[in-house]
Amino acid sequence: MENFISGYPGCEFQIRSALAEVVGPIKSEFFFDKFLEYFFQEEDAKFFKSLGLNCIRLPFNYRHFEDDLNPRVLKEEGFKHLDRVIDLCAQQGIYTILDLHAAAGGQNTDWHCDAGTHIANFWLHKDFQDRTIWLWKELAKHYVNNKWIAGYNPLNEPTDPTHTAVIKFYDQVHDAIRSIDTEHVIFFDGNTFASDFSHFGDVHKKWQNTAYSIHDYSGYGFPASPEDYVSSDEQRRRMKKSYQRKREWMDQHGLCVWNGEWGPVYARKQYDGLATDAINERRYKVLKDQLAIYNQDHLSWSIWLYKDIGFQGMVYVSQETPYTVLLKDFLAKKHRLAVDAWGADTAQVRHIYQPLIDHITKEIPQENQKLYPFPVWKLSDRVGRLSRSILVTEYLVKEWAEHFRGKSEVELDEIARSFKFENCLRRDGLNKILMDSAQAWSSI
Repeated sequence: MENFISGYPGCEFQIRSALAEVVGPIKSEFFFDKFLEYFFQEEDAKFFKSLGLNCIRLPFNYRHFEDDLNPRVLKEEGFKHLDRVIDLCAQQGIYTILDLHAAAGGQNTDWHCDAGTHIANFWLHKDFQDRTIWLWKELAKHYVNNKWIAGYNPLNEPTDPTHTAVIKFYDQVHDAIRSIDTEHVIFFDGNTFASDFSHFGDVHKKWQNTAYSIHDYSGYGFPASPEDYVSSDEQRRRMKKSYQRKREWMDQHGLCVWNGEWGPVYARKQYDGLATDAINERRYKVLKDQLAIYNQDHLSWSIWLYKDIGFQGMVYVSQETPYTVLLKDFLAKKHRLAVDAWGADTAQVRHIYQPLIDHITKEIPQENQKLYPFPVWKLSDRVGRLSRSILVTEYLVKEWAEHFRGKSEVELDEIARSFKFENCLRRDGLNKILMDSAQAWSSI
């Protein structure tokens, strides 16, 4: 789970702990289990397939399979929902790619690795890496004969400041998986949020049946875009240049490229009012122009993402459901405070944080301002992550959980049921573009 996808503040481990305190561990576990059950069911797989799409990337958290206080002891129940979704997709002829989105210790500097810090401790402690290798061996044992799994994505968006530890880890996890499973493709993300392969050299010669994953988000598809996207020649040139830079190493060595994440975010009427439709039409132009680049290169991809509460998903939870009604005011507060780093619109809080940015800019020598993962994180991004997305969200976690106080299991089930396909709306503009692209490919 990610905060902008399902509406909670901060990191998943924080809200799981907070909800357990408010409703008790039994009810808390019941709610999250039901949430995952309803999030993807047969109807979702059928709809995904109806668009002509044949592969979906499944993100999961290491915490489903082991506890930090009981490491390397496999939780068999962790396979429950992963197996279920893989089987549902297989029944519809959809391949799956298993994405370790959150690894022990946190493999990157952002919220989605579920570490609660901006320090990627995965790269500072060997045991975190060893536990992840252990986990992938367990996963490989479990899925070695499953033909509907297209492959394994061992680490989502690493941010290794040395640029070399990630290569050493990939070498180790490759060998660990291959000692059990020689058939499934291994998809390795580039360093620095799947954007940089510049330090990989000739290491690919040691690896078999391996592809390389970029994440090709365009700044034009987000609220912080420097200008409105009009699909001008210059804008398309910049978009293509950014994409080509990410895949340069693979092209130089004749290697397989896969785009594991991409896609704009979208405006919402409850926040963006009358400007919503115009904003989203611009975002659809971004989507179309990115697809045109990919189709020209015969690039396979997995869009981010399938379902959420209305920001980026192909389908999204209706505003009339128990979940969104319950959290309506809280979600509006989150949006106003810009605490979700992904696609944050800082218009209402910029005046609060700009003095801190100015202070650092003035007092710190310019050559010391470019802290890794610069330039993906500029100074203002770092301030936002630490102050809004980590500090402020800590104070919002309990407030989110308190909305569930006193709820019975029947009520918790009803709230979780909000994420069922039947209670979701479809983002028709996005889905039509994807379907038209898929149909064009199927006719080739």
